[in-house]
Amino acid sequence: MTLRQIPATCLAACLALLAPPAHALTQDDVLAARLLPGWQTASGTRMAAFELVLAPGWKTYWRAPGEAGIPPSFDFSGSTNLQSVEIHWPRPVVFDLNGMQTIGYHDGVVLPFEVTAKDPAKPVALRVSVDLGVCKDICLPAALSFDAELQGAGSKQSAISQALADMPTPASAAGLTGIGCSLDPISDGLRITARMGLAALGPTETVVFETATRGVWVSQASASRNGAELTAVSEMVPPDGAPFALDRSGVTVTVIAENSAVEINGCPAP
Repeated sequence: MTLRQIPATCLAACLALLAPPAHALTQDDVLAARLLPGWQTASGTRMAAFELVLAPGWKTYWRAPGEAGIPPSFDFSGSTNLQSVEIHWPRPVVFDLNGMQTIGYHDGVVLPFEVTAKDPAKPVALRVSVDLGVCKDICLPAALSFDAELQGAGSKQSAISQALADMPTPASAAGLTGIGCSLDPISDGLRITARMGLAALGPTETVVFETATRGVWVSQASASRNGAELTAVSEMVPPDGAPFALDRSGVTVTVIAENSAVEINGCPAP
C-alpha cells in the first residue's frame, strides 16, 4: 500500500469552500490507512476492508456527506478478475458546525467492501485509488492507493466484523410499518416528502435522502415527528435545474440517531 498526494485540481468544487491551514500539514500527519484482506464468504465473495486511522479530532465523510462535506470516491478500474464491488457503510455520525450539517466518521473508520470475482478459481488483483477529504479546523484532500492480491480462504478479522455489525439496521428488521413519499415539482427540481411509520430512534433524528440518479443535488432534510410517524422533507435538483421523473425504487432514506440508524430502500407513493 502506498499513500500519495492528489493534484491541487482534484475536488476543486469542494476545496473552494476550505480555509487555508494555519501551518503546513500533510496527509501523513493526519491519516494512516491499510487494506485488511479479510475472508471468503459462504457465498464465494470476498469480504475485505479499508482501515482509516485519523489523528485525534479529525474526521472524514460518509457516502452522502452533507451539503458541506466532501464525498469519497473509489476507483477499482485497475483491478483484474474483478466483477463487482459493494461497499458496506457503517453507521455514520452527524456533525453540526455553524449551522452546516456534515455526516461522517471521527478519529477513524473501517469500511468493509465485498468483492465478487469474475473467475472464483483465480485470485483478484486489486488496484484501488481512493480520494477523500479529512477535516478538523481545516480540511485537506487525501488520496490513497492500494495494491493487493486476494485469494484463499483468509480468516475473519474482528475489525471488519465489528464494522459490519455497526451498519444501519434494514427497514425489515427495524419495525418500519410503512413509508409513503409524495413528490411535488419546484422551479428547479422536485420536493420529496416521506412519511414513515417508525418508532423514535432517539431524541435527535437526522434523515438523509439519496437517489440513484447521478448528479442530482439533494438538500439537507427537515424532519419532524408526531408519535410513531416521522416526516422528512428534502429538495432534489438535477444538473439541468428542471422538474424530473424520479426513480422511486432508487431512493434510499436513512434515519440516523446517536446510537442507531435505519436504512430504507425505495420510496413508494403514499
